[in-house]
Amino acid sequence: MTLSAVPCFRRGYRMQWEETQQQHVILYPEGMAKLNESAAMILSLVDGVASVDLIIENLNTRFPDAGGVDEDVIDFLQAAYRQKWILLNDAK
Repeated sequence: MTLSAVPCFRRGYRMQWEETQQQHVILYPEGMAKLNESAAMILSLVDGVASVDLIIENLNTRFPDAGGVDEDVIDFLQAAYRQKWILLNDAK
């Protein structure tokens, strides 16, 4: 994954707040996956426009005391890609 890659949700996948679960979830044709707060925060920035680098920059700005979230965000987005929740489009 490059920092210039632009993540977007795959067709048929979406994140939403699930009132009965009291947490964010990913809904997809085969089911649902519960998200922890960090995962939901990252995926809330996946809009098909912002690059991985911009998502990291946004989160580092919002959480300066975290000491840098770069690797955590990259690791999570790679896991979300492996789970087939998102696509990673190379921005050229």
